[in-house]
Amino acid sequence: MSAFLQALAALALVLAAIGAAAWLARRLQGMGAAARGAPLALRGALAVGPRERVVLVEVEGVRLVLGVAPGRVSALATLPASAPREAPLAAPAPAELVQKWNS
Repeated sequence: MSAFLQALAALALVLAAIGAAAWLARRLQGMGAAARGAPLALRGALAVGPRERVVLVEVEGVRLVLGVAPGRVSALATLPASAPREAPLAAPAPAELVQKWNS
């Protein structure tokens, strides 16, 4: 029975090591070329069909909107360098809502 428990413990250890390696690989995946300051960075992607995507790529401060399909990449638009985005509208404070409701 002792040999069975040793084999079971070894199997559990191997499975834990595989799980830890997968978790670490997934965590480090986002720290690719963009984190190292490479001139090319993928900013986002959106599937528009089963094998077609629209992607936003930033190259040296210029953003490109590309259509990607099997065997083909097409430039759809060129956007200026990253500009600061407008701040979203803030929700009213709860006190304001209560005051409006009571008046």
